[in-house]
Amino acid sequence: MRKFVCLMGLLLLASLNAAAQDNSKVDVFGGYSYLRYTPVSGTSVTNFNGGVGSISYNMNGWIGVVGEVAGYHNGSVNGSIVSANVVTYLFGPKVFVNAGKVTPFAQVLFGGAHASASDSGASASENAFAATLGGGLDWNASRHIAVRFGQVEYLLTTFNNSGFNGSGSGHQNGFRYSTGIVFRL
Repeated sequence: MRKFVCLMGLLLLASLNAAAQDNSKVDVFGGYSYLRYTPVSGTSVTNFNGGVGSISYNMNGWIGVVGEVAGYHNGSVNGSIVSANVVTYLFGPKVFVNAGKVTPFAQVLFGGAHASASDSGASASENAFAATLGGGLDWNASRHIAVRFGQVEYLLTTFNNSGFNGSGSGHQNGFRYSTGIVFRL
């Protein structure tokens, strides 16, 4: 009986290893991203549209490392003629569960953000720390292609509270939603 239990245990471990090999080693994501953001303390919320791209190296069947770049634009901030851009460049850990046709995931990313604005020929820009916390859900259309139904994240940045190149310090809160295509290699 003991030999039978040991044999069944070894078979179970072997099957888990074989199932883990079905996971991709690299996921490449690209798509649309929406950012709801308060760029400077005391101003109203601003909506940005843009794109996002990321590469995830999956170390095993449930954890990976992500590098991501996203860019956003708003041609009329709060109804004015100010044009603003925000770029984030982030990296960090991701945990995921491959549950057949869907893959839910959660991630925490850290890095930087660059914001720029221009108004009637005058322009300003600033760099700051940025971090996101969130997750999403991928629908696995095939072994190598998935559709990211949604990636929802909280975005923290530490741009200057009084505007670009002013005095003071603080943090800004944002909400990001992204959707697109994932290529699994």
